[in-house]
Formats: sequence, structure tokens, C-alpha cells
Amino acid sequence: MKWVVGLVAGGVVLLAAAVFGLSRWAGSDDFRLRAQQQAAQALGVPVQLGKIDVAIWPTPSVEVHDVRVQTKPPLTLQRVEARPVWTSLLLGRPELGSLVVRHAVLPQQGLTALAAALQKQEGAAAKPAPGAAASRPQLPRRIVLERVTWVDAKAQKLTVDAEVEFEGELLPQTARIQVVEGRYAGAKAQLERQPEAWQLRSEIGGGTITGPLRLEPARGGGWRFSGELATNGVEVSALTAPSRTLTGKLEARTSMQAEFKDPAALADVLRSQTRFTVRKALLQGVDLAAAVRTLGASRDGQTALDTLTGQVATQGKVVHLTNLVASSGLLSANGNVTLAADRSLSGKVTASIGQIAGVPLQVGGTLDQPSVTPTGVALPGAGVASDIGKGLRGLLGR
Repeated sequence: MKWVVGLVAGGVVLLAAAVFGLSRWAGSDDFRLRAQQQAAQALGVPVQLGKIDVAIWPTPSVEVHDVRVQTKPPLTLQRVEARPVWTSLLLGRPELGSLVVRHAVLPQQGLTALAAALQKQEGAAAKPAPGAAASRPQLPRRIVLERVTWVDAKAQKLTVDAEVEFEGELLPQTARIQVVEGRYAGAKAQLERQPEAWQLRSEIGGGTITGPLRLEPARGGGWRFSGELATNGVEVSALTAPSRTLTGKLEARTSMQAEFKDPAALADVLRSQTRFTVRKALLQGVDLAAAVRTLGASRDGQTALDTLTGQVATQGKVVHLTNLVASSGLLSANGNVTLAADRSLSGKVTASIGQIAGVPLQVGGTLDQPSVTPTGVALPGAGVASDIGKGLRGLLGR
């Protein structure tokens, strides 16, 4: 019996020594440089790594500090923690249980550059033999993001906390996200996979956006995406923040669909149809009634509307706003506007007040510098158009 106890004790000592040696080696410059080189080869761009920690108890994990992916601009991650599944290690088939990313800053331009580098790496890799089954990507069962900041092309920041559960599947089973800083601060969203679709529920601007989202294999390869969303009681300015040019409560019904092979192309092929109503709308910076009465520009004041209704159709980056109807007491307006892929505006709007005949207005210019001119009349309408343009720009997210 004593020899059994001695054997077990000896095994524990050897295991502890091995763990200690592994931890010391993982923390060495030699190990860090090897890891840097392998990461750079895998990503196709230079990578800098800080301290690396390896732990076995209470759960096995590897922590990498101060990660810097040297794209232009760089992607920085204060800490990345990988935790394998214990049983997978015992079976000799390592499986990643969770991946935790803390305090990262991810500029969109850097992400685009990294995606291009990865695509180049895939193109240079040896192709599998004909008839060989494609290998399934090994995803962690769970991904956790803590204070991860995305920076868009206009340097606007959005910081989120999020958790995505894959549970061994290729697509997420559940996802939760909360915006903690940035233009949508306070917004929350939850996605849950059900037999027919993922159900989305998000809270923003005192209201909700809910509905099913579907992702299915398409004929000939690729994917087919579709969804129907219901927007109820959402404050418009919460969607257009930081601009408050247009305020009011939004009700909308949206359907959308797209077929794609590359997820990066989704924004270019997505088509959507939306019917919307904004109640108790307030347009800041323009007095539309005064502009109709005087046929002149209005560069200040405000326009209160009982309702603003219309339809929005998108085809990639082209946006059509049709059947626009605004009403408030004696004031009314209607028309159609198109936003082209090059950000140019075109369309016509007719506004009237009381017994005054409708005044036709030509919409032109660009989204950043729009113009509104009464047909056949020279009118410096840049002041009015600029305020309307800000509202459109925020609503369309462009």
C-alpha cells in the first residue's frame, strides 16, 4: 500500500514540476518571440505580444497581455484569455471552451486591413485535393468581450460588453450585447436561436426593436439572409445621436433580404423595405411654415409635426424615400427623395400651408451638402437643406 501512495505522491510532484516549468517557459522571452512569429504567420501582419501567463488551477488557461496587431491603424488588445475544455485535454483533442477579450480598441480600417491580409493568406495556402471534405473551423464554445471599442471610419467610438455562446455549433446559439459608451450608450440587444430563426430583442431610446432573423444555405453556395423587424416607441434621436435635428417616437415595420458568399459584402447586397411613422415629430433649425409663406430660406426656428410617415427602400447603398407625408395643423408636405451610392440626393417635395397652393421644391446636392430650391425660383435653401440633411444622414446611418 505504501508503494502506491509513494507512486501517487511522486506523480503529483512530477506534474507540479512540469506545470511550474511550463509556466516559467511560457513567461520567457524565447516563448513570447516564438508565439509572436507564429501569430504573424497566421494573420499575415506583424504582431507584438506582451507577457504570457499559463495557469492550470482552478481552470487551465493562457493569458496574453498587451497584444498589438500592426495593421494601419493598429488593433490593440489589453488582455486575451483562452480557456480549453479540461476533458478535451485528457482525450488529446484540445477544444477551446472560452475566449475572453478585455479592453480592446479595434479601428474599422485596421479590421479591413486584417481581413485583406487573411484573405491573401488563404489564397496562398495549398488547396485541398478534389473531393476532400472542407475542414470545419474550430470555434470556442463561448466568446466574451469586455470593454471592446470599435472605431468607425469617421473616428466615432462604440464600446460594448458582449457574450456569444456557440455551444459547439458553427453559428451562435445565443448572444447578448450592451453598449456602454458611444453614440448608442445604454442600448441592449439579445439574440436567441430557435428552431426556425434567431429571435432578436433590442432596447434603445425608450422603445424596442424585435423580430426573427434567418440565415440559410443558398443554392449554388453562399448564404441567404432574411428578417422582419418591428420598431415600437423608439425615440428617433437615439438612433441619430449625437444629432437631435429630428425628435419624436418612431413606429416602423421592416423586411430585409440578401444573398452573399462573403460576409463583408452583406452591406452592398442587402435589400430592405420599411414603412414608418414618427409621432410628435420636431424638426430643429428650420421653420418650414415660414419658408412656404415667404418663399425664402429659414435658417433657424423649428417645425412641429403631428406625424411624419413614409416608406424607405434600400438596395445596397442606394436609399429611396417615397410617399413622404408630413402634417401638422394647416401645414402639410409630401414627396420622394433618392440617396445614390455616391451620396448624391435627388427628388421633389411639395409643401403647402392652409389655402396657400403647394410650393414644389427640388432636392439636390449631396448628403453632406444638400440643396432645396423652389422649382423655377432661385432660393438659397442651404440652411433648410442642411438641417434636413443632418436628420437624413443620422436616420440612414450614413
